Amino acid sequence: MSTVSIPTTLSEQVVAAIRSVVGAGPAVLHEPSFSGNEWLYLKECLDSTVVSSVGKFVDRFEAGLAAFTGAKHAVAVVNGTAALHIALKLAGVRTSDEVLVPALTFVATANAVTYCGATPHFVDSEARTLGVDAEKLRDYLASHTEQRAGQCVNRATGRIIRALVPMHTFGHPVDLEGLLVVAHDFKLALVEDAAESLGSYFRGQHTGTFGLMGTLSFNGNKTITTGGGGAILTNDAELACHAKHLTTTAKVPHAWDYRHDEIGYNYRLPNLNAALGCAQLEQLPSMLVAKRELFQRYHAAFSPVMGARLMAEPEQCHSNYWLQALLLEPKCADQRDAILQATNDAGFMTRPVWILMNELKPFVSCPHMDLAAAQSLSQRLINIPSSSSLVPVAP
Repeated sequence: MSTVSIPTTLSEQVVAAIRSVVGAGPAVLHEPSFSGNEWLYLKECLDSTVVSSVGKFVDRFEAGLAAFTGAKHAVAVVNGTAALHIALKLAGVRTSDEVLVPALTFVATANAVTYCGATPHFVDSEARTLGVDAEKLRDYLASHTEQRAGQCVNRATGRIIRALVPMHTFGHPVDLEGLLVVAHDFKLALVEDAAESLGSYFRGQHTGTFGLMGTLSFNGNKTITTGGGGAILTNDAELACHAKHLTTTAKVPHAWDYRHDEIGYNYRLPNLNAALGCAQLEQLPSMLVAKRELFQRYHAAFSPVMGARLMAEPEQCHSNYWLQALLLEPKCADQRDAILQATNDAGFMTRPVWILMNELKPFVSCPHMDLAAAQSLSQRLINIPSSSSLVPVAP
């Protein structure tokens, strides 16, 4: 008589739960899905020979992004980091300024600040959204900053804190309502890092459209991809025009002359990449349905597992569920690496969350508030296979 092994350890239960949803495996963390007009549009682009930073697919992709997100303007660029760099410059971030960013984020958020010559100032997150804790940030700013000539100044460093950059972790919207009030009260420009949250909504409004500007990423592991790519969203026509100018080497339009009126950047998205993006954007609604279905299946599979819970969208939010995430109970934090080992050994690619920014070599000397919540979260989060193709749905 054969016997069936019953999972007993937390690692075994996590492996069994993933397997019950995605099958025997292997399953990567997140892979793109090309099941629409990708080949058709790419061929059309190649046949036209217009493959660089101008072309109808760039215009079409920008218009499609604006229509989908509800932003008045979208400016396509080479990647999400470039988008955030330009957005911060346009928000007025200058050399020697400070910019508030979550310690729990991907390194690109902090890198973009340094491209402006500014210093990242790391702030804490909350377990409910995995994003910036608005209430804790308010208390911190109230006790550590002062207003001078309408500017928020860090008492300890004497530097102006120019902007606040919340990031929507794994696609879950942060408390935008609370952060907008904090930004207003402390005279901060709010620039959303919405790299992970295309298709996510806070109280019915798309992320990336609440602040002065928002930025998106279309890296190969994002919900839709252009291979590499990003975009700046804004409702301000002047900012959009300036963003397009800066990202096109600040070249003054002319039939033949090469005149550049400020320091610009070669950041425009090529037409070839935009062609891929147009095909991907057509499939975005069905991808989002598939990701939500994947969450529902995972939620059912993990409900009986004690010691780990699946992250769900915050109240009054609609998440794109870009990356499905398990949050271990504090008492189980010491089992994280064992779970990562067991799942990867079983053919299911899983990953921990990022190392906190203030612990990375380039940023160890940067200012930061108490980061107790972010530190706890960083030790307990695990991403599990999240590709939209894991749950095929009808187009």
